[in-house]
Amino acid sequence: MAANPDFVYQPPMSPYLDIVFQDEDIVVLNKGSGLLSVPGRLPEHQDCLQNRVQRVLPTATIVHRLDMATSGIIIMALNKPAHVAISRQFEQRQTKKSYIARVFGKVAEIEGSVDLPLICDWPNRPKQMVDHDNGKKSLTNYSVLSYSTMSSGDESTLIELRPVTGRSHQLRVHMLALGHPILGDRLYAHEKALTVSPRLQLHARNLSLTHPVTGELLCFVSPCPFD
Repeated sequence: MAANPDFVYQPPMSPYLDIVFQDEDIVVLNKGSGLLSVPGRLPEHQDCLQNRVQRVLPTATIVHRLDMATSGIIIMALNKPAHVAISRQFEQRQTKKSYIARVFGKVAEIEGSVDLPLICDWPNRPKQMVDHDNGKKSLTNYSVLSYSTMSSGDESTLIELRPVTGRSHQLRVHMLALGHPILGDRLYAHEKALTVSPRLQLHARNLSLTHPVTGELLCFVSPCPFD
């Protein structure tokens, strides 16, 4: 049984594409919340970042993904050598990524790590869950940025998340495991954390990597839309 049986896909149309950087080898984009990175199986799920980019840059290929509900920086390769080189950087954890999230409640520790193995919650897919016996190692470092009180009277925390591994839904499940679900998370948040935001408050703010051809260190930043 699917986790969201009533889900209706309504991808954002403006901006249709937000290109941050482009050269002969790579294109870097700012993906909007609500847009799939790659097409789904159903006909109504074909509108996605990959297909939008390929309409103007036919050779573009996805190297990594962001969850549909997550916004922010994503890179695509424009040729096979670039794809291979960037994929290798991700596989060998040579890239650096940071995300901004607003979570429910007050995170007590200013700095910390969540080291909890994750596995697909198969009966409730695409949800993931902590599994100490069969899960894959998953590590997230975090730093608290600020606290605030929401209109509901509940506290929230703006937090920087730095994933060391890149498991599906890693940041969302790790924050849930801390007892602080991300606001607007339709898969994992409790009702109070869900209703205070119309979108998932998770944004891929920074991506640093080496250019696949020139070897230059590149750092791309997308301002957080909800901080």
